[in-house]
Amino acid sequence: MDGERFRQFWALVLDVWEKGVAGVDVGTLVIALAVFLFFYALRGLFTRFVLSALRRAVARTRTGIDDEIVDAVSEPVRFVPIVIGLFLVSTILPLEGVAGDFAAKLNRSLVAFVIFWALVRATAPFGRILDNLEGVLTRPMIDWIVKIARVAFVGLGAAAILEIWGIAVGPIIAGLGLFGVAIALGAQDLFKNLIAGLFVLGERRFEPGDWILVDGVVEGTVESIGFRTTTVRRFDKAPVYVPNSQLADRAVTNFSRMTFRRIYWMLGLEYGSSIAQLREVRDRIEALLKGDPAIVQPPEA
Repeated sequence: MDGERFRQFWALVLDVWEKGVAGVDVGTLVIALAVFLFFYALRGLFTRFVLSALRRAVARTRTGIDDEIVDAVSEPVRFVPIVIGLFLVSTILPLEGVAGDFAAKLNRSLVAFVIFWALVRATAPFGRILDNLEGVLTRPMIDWIVKIARVAFVGLGAAAILEIWGIAVGPIIAGLGLFGVAIALGAQDLFKNLIAGLFVLGERRFEPGDWILVDGVVEGTVESIGFRTTTVRRFDKAPVYVPNSQLADRAVTNFSRMTFRRIYWMLGLEYGSSIAQLREVRDRIEALLKGDPAIVQPPEA
């Protein structure tokens, strides 16, 4: 290849390099790609560094809740380098007009996504804080609060991202309201069970682990109280899923809250037993019962 042809070839290479893709030279594209790959590869190191710093900070506290929160947000923290990398890529590339606006909205959306993702993940440790209020709130109520908080954060995050992209949330909610009326007409039982479940939790008729009898429905041990149904496991180990509305409308006997339990025993004696022997059996049984601290004495019963 003579000098003239080489210069032509080199000019062609420079022209392709400068024009690149969509008006962005290849050098800028390579730098942007290298920056993104660098931050993508940095995820593990970044996560370990940030989490180690956070763990050192929370190690000074006496409670273990903050340690659980740090563990819960580890996945969102791991995603942060990718967000930073994409942000730097958008600043390196000469994006203007529609492309620049799209990149700005994408960056804001990713930041909002990470924030609300961390909040959703932190709801589980938040439930541990509510455990200190078990004198006021029951365990099922705490579980419901945590689930509602998780759904609320998901909804707020979705609304925030929609607002970033210029989608008005208000009209959507209004439209869902009209749609919800139509759905509610066909889902009355669902809402009835949901409201009944709230009353069951508020009135504290029973808790998981209690032995209950639902009049005409089931008798067994409560396993869980859900949004729509309560799971009761019968004594033959078969689970029964009782709609909460039946628990609200029917009489429920909670045997676990009995103050006393009356026990009936049938004693077999020979027909030839004498009166003295019967008296001796009675006296010995009475002495045994009176000497047992687990047995309620006659004046108390």
